[in-house]
Amino acid sequence: MKIVFFVGSMNAGGAERVAATLANAWAERGEEVVLVPTHLASASSFYPIDEQVRVRWLHTVLPALPWPKPLRKWLAIRQMVRKEQPDVVVSFLTNVNVMVLIALRGIEIPIVVCERTNPMYSKSAGRVLRWLRSKTYGWAAKVALQTEDSAKGFALQEPSLGPLAVLANPLPGQLLQVERTVSVEHETEPRVVAMGRLVPAKGFSELISAFAEVALTRLQWQLYIYGEGPLRAELEKKAELVGLKDRIHLVGRTEEPWRELNQAQLFVLSSHYEGFPNALLEAMALGLACVAVDCPSGPAEITQQGRDAKLIPPRDPVAMTNALAELMDDARLRGAMGQRAALSVRSRYAVPAVLAQWDHVFKEVGVESSSPLQEP
Repeated sequence: MKIVFFVGSMNAGGAERVAATLANAWAERGEEVVLVPTHLASASSFYPIDEQVRVRWLHTVLPALPWPKPLRKWLAIRQMVRKEQPDVVVSFLTNVNVMVLIALRGIEIPIVVCERTNPMYSKSAGRVLRWLRSKTYGWAAKVALQTEDSAKGFALQEPSLGPLAVLANPLPGQLLQVERTVSVEHETEPRVVAMGRLVPAKGFSELISAFAEVALTRLQWQLYIYGEGPLRAELEKKAELVGLKDRIHLVGRTEEPWRELNQAQLFVLSSHYEGFPNALLEAMALGLACVAVDCPSGPAEITQQGRDAKLIPPRDPVAMTNALAELMDDARLRGAMGQRAALSVRSRYAVPAVLAQWDHVFKEVGVESSSPLQEP
């Protein structure tokens, strides 16, 4: 099977990492993969790409015509697909999906487009892009979302699309080689860790408030928030106002998230909404006990409705405080919960399990993979 895979860029983002993981995995099992980053300023990948994957940067094939860039990009995409003659086209991200569907209109090759956020909550698509999405997604052979919750809401919003696919994010294979190095029973500076962009939707202000409630009587504990964004100054001010500026650390971005998670004792997802919370999934895979707000969408599915982590109601400060206190006070509970979480998500979200989901979608659109995997 030959796959042409369109993605916006290959910078340090969640969609880009998933694209690299899938492209590498397909190539490793014998599929022919052409990865096409469409962002015209991109020329390198933050994530390693298998040498068997052919990477074609769209800017290198953009026709030198006196046309607006969108038209030139559409023409480049159309010419590339005509030349490559893939069995299937895969596309990530709303703006890329719309562009690919317009560019390939009338070409008889199945296209699978994938939303990388929850369309019912995300503000990433403006009014015009949402209108274009509504008009063009019906041209795709299959529309995929990351969670059942997202798919249910989007199906109500766009009933003409027919059955939607749900394709979860896979755990990177390298992460499964990482072993926990911190003993939960011998802690000198135990850490609560959170990760994400410093924006209101991540709920870090509420997390700081909850941590402040429990930290005054648990003097060893520290809170580390990894990420950058417009709320940095506001969150720093809040840490100072609650009297914990020396124990609440706004660390900024990290290029080693697994290392930081591996040094923690507790992970918290405090978001108001998510597309698919990769940080929660990876923390659980590394054996961390986790507290997760039951926001749309992803936490309930990933934690199996709270069986594998503490799942708390949205915007409930008392529940957040109580969950933090219980897990801070009980190292054995943290250890048991972390072990259960790791076993659960490592089986459900390993690359072979997710590739089996893709194989099912490919079969639905009339394409058979070269070496199909059986779903575990």
